[in-house]
Amino acid sequence: MKKVQFGYVIRDEKVAVGKNYNNGIVRIKVEGEKVAKGDQIFRYQISNEEEINTKIEELNNKIQEALLGKTDILPNDVKAIDSQIESKIDGLKSKNDIQEISEYKKDINTYITKKSKISGELSQAGSYINGLIKERENYQNSLKQNSEYVVAPISGVVSYRVDNLEDTLTPNNFENLNKATLEELNLETGQIVTTSNEKGKVINNYECYIATILDSDIAKEATINQRVTLRLSTQDEVSATISHIQKQDDKSVLIVFKIGECVEKLIDYRKITFDVIWWRYEGLKVPKSAITYDNGLSYVVRNRAGYQDKILIEVLKENDNYCIIGTYDNDYLKSLGYSTNDILSMKKISIYDEILVNPNIQ
Repeated sequence: MKKVQFGYVIRDEKVAVGKNYNNGIVRIKVEGEKVAKGDQIFRYQISNEEEINTKIEELNNKIQEALLGKTDILPNDVKAIDSQIESKIDGLKSKNDIQEISEYKKDINTYITKKSKISGELSQAGSYINGLIKERENYQNSLKQNSEYVVAPISGVVSYRVDNLEDTLTPNNFENLNKATLEELNLETGQIVTTSNEKGKVINNYECYIATILDSDIAKEATINQRVTLRLSTQDEVSATISHIQKQDDKSVLIVFKIGECVEKLIDYRKITFDVIWWRYEGLKVPKSAITYDNGLSYVVRNRAGYQDKILIEVLKENDNYCIIGTYDNDYLKSLGYSTNDILSMKKISIYDEILVNPNIQ
């Protein structure tokens, strides 16, 4: 049975938090959005924010009612804005993500404001409409001026999934990691990190690390900067480099892999399953006991319709039980003394051939 491999995702990430974290946050940047250092990523709500939002919504309704009551012929730019509003409303129907819905509503309100200002200038009721717009702007400014804004501490992508392990599982302290400290975290494999309403963070989206405990012989022989391939639980295969190795007391080894692909797909997780592909060769897999040797060359014995043939093969890679085999290239065969006619007449192994185990043939 194949052993399931667990890995702990380690990121270069900085938590962003302010003084008013008990008030709840209002997102300015969406989950996964790229930001530069110093960009505003969220703000904290103020004490009477719900009341102010209610007043803003009431003013939006009054502005809409005033616009519906207009009988003037609308100019082309107002008609264009109406078209944009309708497009956004239609798009809103297919959205499920709360943040996307919020962005669509924000766009709609912006278009309504533009339409209101144009219509207010042209309408006999213009002073009334512009008064409503001004009153709404005052409330909106009140939210902006009295809120605490939090900015990105580094460049990267924004996430609101904070698990308070950002300073524990960090690239700055690989030496402090071991089998016991990782197990003591009591993390569930594949569990999505919970979204915080108090803080956010910015993550280096160019690279991350996966720490794991391995006990195979090939893992114990691994070296720093060795390149391997990791197959993630998403079935993505990514190139990785070994950044850190530390032997454990139980003869296992802690290895930290560095990856530069699919980093954003791992943001939601802290502990994952994955496979390490130490080497990859393309060829046929046969039992090691099916290989026979003669004068330094390797062969397999094929049984086809009762006839047995000794076929020259190249062993590409082997472990304790199996070999990956292929065919020598012509130049190498010529270097062994085979003629062109010999090479053309050579029998070759194919995928459906029957191979003898422990063959006894001369």
